[in-house]
Amino acid sequence: MLSVALAVAISNVTDRNMNEQYRPQFHFSAQKGWLNDPNGLVYAKGKWHLFFQHCPDKLEWGPMHWGHAISSDLVHWKELPIALYPDKLGTIFSGSAVVDRLNSSGLGTMRNPPVVAFYTAAGEPFTQCLAYSNDGGMTLSKLPTNPILKHIVGGNRDPKVVWYEGSKQWIMALYLDGDEFAFFGSTNLKDWKELSRLRSPGDGECPDLFPLGDKWVFFGAKYRYLVGSFDGRSFKPEQEAIQGDFGRNFYASQTYSDAPRGRRIQIAWMNGGNLPAMPFTNQMSFPCELRLVHREEGWRVLRMPVKEISSLVSASSSLTAFGELAKGDLLDIEASFAVSNDDAFEFDIRGASVSYYASAGKLTALGVEAPLKPENGVVRLRILVDRSSVEVFGNDGLVSLTSYFTPSANNMTSSVQATKGSPKIKKLTVRKLKSIYD
Repeated sequence: MLSVALAVAISNVTDRNMNEQYRPQFHFSAQKGWLNDPNGLVYAKGKWHLFFQHCPDKLEWGPMHWGHAISSDLVHWKELPIALYPDKLGTIFSGSAVVDRLNSSGLGTMRNPPVVAFYTAAGEPFTQCLAYSNDGGMTLSKLPTNPILKHIVGGNRDPKVVWYEGSKQWIMALYLDGDEFAFFGSTNLKDWKELSRLRSPGDGECPDLFPLGDKWVFFGAKYRYLVGSFDGRSFKPEQEAIQGDFGRNFYASQTYSDAPRGRRIQIAWMNGGNLPAMPFTNQMSFPCELRLVHREEGWRVLRMPVKEISSLVSASSSLTAFGELAKGDLLDIEASFAVSNDDAFEFDIRGASVSYYASAGKLTALGVEAPLKPENGVVRLRILVDRSSVEVFGNDGLVSLTSYFTPSANNMTSSVQATKGSPKIKKLTVRKLKSIYD
């Protein structure tokens, strides 16, 4: 149950129109101000918590706070008051959160395990800090003895914490500088000891580390994922890094801690948004579920929109011929095509192009491309269309392309055409979606 003070604070978060021309209608966006990295993704007491980098008073990057939103279904979001404000240690940069089920930190009880969050205090110098919650993550209190990890090197930042059952300890992955990351271990979430380091060239900041299937996965902000093993001390890649998303606007993704039924749910910041005359800047990608598969070429992570999107479907139609698909600005398109060497087809999504060229084995969306070969002569696509974004998933999420677009308000039509050869439609389902604000 919410405290009276928190209930009043939530009511004071202005319920804005949320229906502006380019306001996403089923992706999360802050009601106002700047948004970037998802932070502290954790499931606690029936709620999916989405903390995020936030500058509430400007449309551009500025003094960072942790914004906060919750959802009971990963689709409908309620924005809450700001969770963490800058202090004498610095502004509040990115981090993560876990449910401390054994109360190893001593910050809660066994009956009421605390939610423990980790963030970078971006002062002089950068240090790592802790905040905790005894009300299921609804409010956070900073640890009075912060920082929990002093400055190591450069702009060390973005702590991601995960439990490692093998050694009964918490593991922190931390970006150091350049291409270097470090792993730390702790039994109480407050005292940390360095265990090992890892170079991941070209991967940027914002590390994530988690088990998936029988392996472990590691990636940084650019989502070039490594698949390998983790022994409680060090991560050992078993193959080269694989680019997961090829779109213009996918960065600093993070996966949820403590998700029920072992699900691995990922959200990214859609960076680079430049929408005209809006009271907000940027949005999050739609939540996707990850799974690991082994192919002839090695291990691959597949990512597809969470099944809960079905709650937004207002109408659905199955088509058998090329031509117009639908009129509307909120769509979920699922399609598969039988293709041969010279076949090509193209979707026109309110003026934005999504196309496939069998001869080149390339999927393109809004001017960027990803490698995608037919599987048994078939190419499968899933396309999510919101008011200012298009997300394309190829062959069950083997590749994805996440990008913004700014369609004309007068163009509400989407269509698909064969542009070369004779590709054949095997499946073409178009679902119109409702706004999460309806």
